Amino acid sequence: MAKWLFALLIACMLSINALNVVNSYVGRDFISSVESRDMPRFMWVSLVYVLVFGVCTVVAVFYRFVEERLALLWREWQTRRLLGRYLANRAYLRLASGGEVGNPDQRIAEDVRNFAVFSLSIFLMTLNAVFTVIAFSGVMWSISPWLFVGGVVYGALGTLVTILLGSRLVGLNSRQSDKEAVFRSELLQVRENAEVMALLHREGQTAERLSDRFDEIVANAQRVISVNRNVSFFTTGYNYLIPVIPVFVVAHLFMWGQVEFGVITQSSMAFAQLMGAFSLIITQFQSLSSYAAVANRIRVLSEALDIAAAVRDGPIRLLPDEKRLVCENLSLKTPDGRSLVQNLTLEVPTGSRLLVRTEDHRAGRVFFRALAGLGANGEGLIRRPQATQFLAESPYLPESSLRCLLSSDGQSFSTTIAEMEEALETLGLSNMSLRCGGWEQARPWNEELSLDEQALLAVARALLAKPVMVVIDHPSATLDRNQQRQVVAALAARGIGCVSLGRDDSEVAPFDLVLRITKDGAWFWEESPD
Repeated sequence: MAKWLFALLIACMLSINALNVVNSYVGRDFISSVESRDMPRFMWVSLVYVLVFGVCTVVAVFYRFVEERLALLWREWQTRRLLGRYLANRAYLRLASGGEVGNPDQRIAEDVRNFAVFSLSIFLMTLNAVFTVIAFSGVMWSISPWLFVGGVVYGALGTLVTILLGSRLVGLNSRQSDKEAVFRSELLQVRENAEVMALLHREGQTAERLSDRFDEIVANAQRVISVNRNVSFFTTGYNYLIPVIPVFVVAHLFMWGQVEFGVITQSSMAFAQLMGAFSLIITQFQSLSSYAAVANRIRVLSEALDIAAAVRDGPIRLLPDEKRLVCENLSLKTPDGRSLVQNLTLEVPTGSRLLVRTEDHRAGRVFFRALAGLGANGEGLIRRPQATQFLAESPYLPESSLRCLLSSDGQSFSTTIAEMEEALETLGLSNMSLRCGGWEQARPWNEELSLDEQALLAVARALLAKPVMVVIDHPSATLDRNQQRQVVAALAARGIGCVSLGRDDSEVAPFDLVLRITKDGAWFWEESPD
């Protein structure tokens, strides 16, 4: 499809240039017929003039349609390709934790769109400029060699001065895109955390932070406007001279009787076409500077994705073991090197219930990341069943139907409505299908459900996946003690092992094994109730 559309574009471009050349001669004869008061010639040329304009209109409209269709096709291909790389091998997680590339979401959503449109447009303008130079150079040379030479020199000098005046725009436009994205991200956080912000009365701090972000946008935009002003001073005067220069050159030829009056009009049109080709950088400099910034942002994202894809697992080795969870000499640290867990060695058979109590909340979080293989800092060996489900502290429930939500965790398994109802009833959510309007109605779960209901739905989804083991990150953040016991009991009833990461005061009653990790990273086993 892309090849056919590109071929059509080239055909339309050649047709437009040929029609422009024809139009220059028809326009010459049209003006000459008026100047000579030749009515029959005037009527005939007028008819040809109208026909040429009609054909030009049809070709130009079709050219624009094909260009937009090809740009959309290119954007679709590039966006899907970047999305695949972004989500493959958890590259998105490495980019988020590394922080080297800001706002990858904006780069994929907006920059790719602008890149596809600008790239195709600039390529076509450049190619069209080449065709225009070829088509009209002969016309101008036939009128006057000096007219052609003057056009080349004028276009070259104008391009050089424009580049010198506006070279700063590339960096400024790139920074402007980043600052706009950060400001939008801050506004999005206000919307997503509106209730918490209202409860804590953080409006003042939020307003100050947003004002600072917007001040940065305004300051950078002022720099962009200043550079654009300097460029516009030159380009505006440059463009004003374009229709005048050919008249200066050709007028004396008409006055000496060497050419018809219509040649002056033809020379103005040909000179304008040639200047449009030679002065592409001048007339499109602001668009080109924006395009360079967009292209650079996508290049940085693409290189970061390549680096993320090449990153291999760190010193912590993660191996499969279908019968138990094993940690051998596992040591975990903060990014600055402080010890969180020292030489942890444990063995937990499948079906057992383990509570990990930590005095430092970060130790539990990093241990959870290590078990999940999310790139924790440290060293050692972890063996665990491949069929292990991980429930994060903040549940993730994308907008979808209840049926899709409970059966879409990336695995291929068949779940009946009866099984779903039984899992929901076990967790105290027996009326959920009625509340959400049935099994097939898509709902915004994060907006309609409380945090504990969201967490219980995530547990229900894990139950229906029938894993060997479930690892829960600090369930006390969203569930009360009764709900936590209910979750552990539901897992035990199905023979599913459970590892729960909690704080120092977490209740130990439902668990077979209790591991305590102190602030300095030491660990020991606690006695658990019978």
